[in-house]
Amino acid sequence: MAASLLPRVSELAHVLVDRIQQNIEVYRSGDLVPEDDLYESCRANLEFMFRHLAHEPMLDLEAPRRTGRRRADQRVPLALVQNAFRNSFECMWQMIVAAAAETESVSDADLVSIAGEIWTFHDTFTSAMMNAFNETVALLMLRRDQERSALVEAVLQGGMGDAKTVHDAANLLALPYQGTFAVVAADAPGLAQHALPNVEPVLRARDIGSAWRLTPDLHLGIVSMRSTAGMAELVDVLRSLATSRVGVSPSFSRLDQTPHALHLARNALAAGTAGAAAVTVFDDSPLPMLVVSAPTTAAAISRKILGPILELTDTDRELLITTMAVYFEVDGSASQAAERLHCHPNTVRYRLRRIEKLSGRSFERKLDSAELYIALNALKQLPTMQSASAEQT
Repeated sequence: MAASLLPRVSELAHVLVDRIQQNIEVYRSGDLVPEDDLYESCRANLEFMFRHLAHEPMLDLEAPRRTGRRRADQRVPLALVQNAFRNSFECMWQMIVAAAAETESVSDADLVSIAGEIWTFHDTFTSAMMNAFNETVALLMLRRDQERSALVEAVLQGGMGDAKTVHDAANLLALPYQGTFAVVAADAPGLAQHALPNVEPVLRARDIGSAWRLTPDLHLGIVSMRSTAGMAELVDVLRSLATSRVGVSPSFSRLDQTPHALHLARNALAAGTAGAAAVTVFDDSPLPMLVVSAPTTAAAISRKILGPILELTDTDRELLITTMAVYFEVDGSASQAAERLHCHPNTVRYRLRRIEKLSGRSFERKLDSAELYIALNALKQLPTMQSASAEQT
């Protein structure tokens, strides 16, 4: 019976197209799957199935695999493709029953046996389609992720040419060209690992758009907020997700300003404590930002101011540096610094006088105090300063 239906496969394919279009809207509209495409798929799959039932040798499952790859590429939901396959087998079974009615050599028992074979084949056939569909979806997602990552990189680094190119990139990234933006830079906890897991969907749930790129050592993002007030909400999300230190640029208004914002976000990142899962916003830390934005100058200033202290033994140097850091943290209160350091306030004052004598600066003079604070920040934040200090010991 299957062999007798093979010569009519082109005609029967039109019947199957009508059946699928009547039952499934996405195929009826032709927006995702053009009718000629659907017809060719129906004809190829019917021919394949009839040849299989006719027990022709050397058949593989390329027809359903081809359909699966094609529908995935057309972005047809898998459930609808499965529904179309179910309609196809039902229609084919009705064709076989009609063919059986035209001959007296096929009994009802024969049809029951045939039905079992057909529905077993249905499972094999549909599984082949689904596997090909899912493999193609995975490849498409990887390709889209790579394309999206390349666009994010282009916007972050600049050099895209005219404003129209940036507009086009914004459209592809589903970001506005004008609005309220910020750049986020986070230390990757491991080689090419996400520092902010699932950050994009978490932000999307709060109506905050974003696009991200992963490099070997950084997790970078361009974030689009509803207004500057959204910065606080962004920082809250970042703090809840951070697995390493994170830097956030000031807000800016046009996407072509992203490269400068990236520079500021990197500065904010460098101003944070290495290894700490904390968020540093550029606008919140002006003096540390000054240090990391001009590291060579800051290091030279720090060595000039703290040089005699850096030449002390490990114990003395760390004692004075720690005392100075705590003193600044408590806004110049010797008694509060003493509480934190578990010593007497006079001990703190004695250490401060040693720092003043060695540095030639006084904590009482505002300019001197600012210089000491900048020098301290350079010592804490710049790797070159830390390594130089270690070498001197």
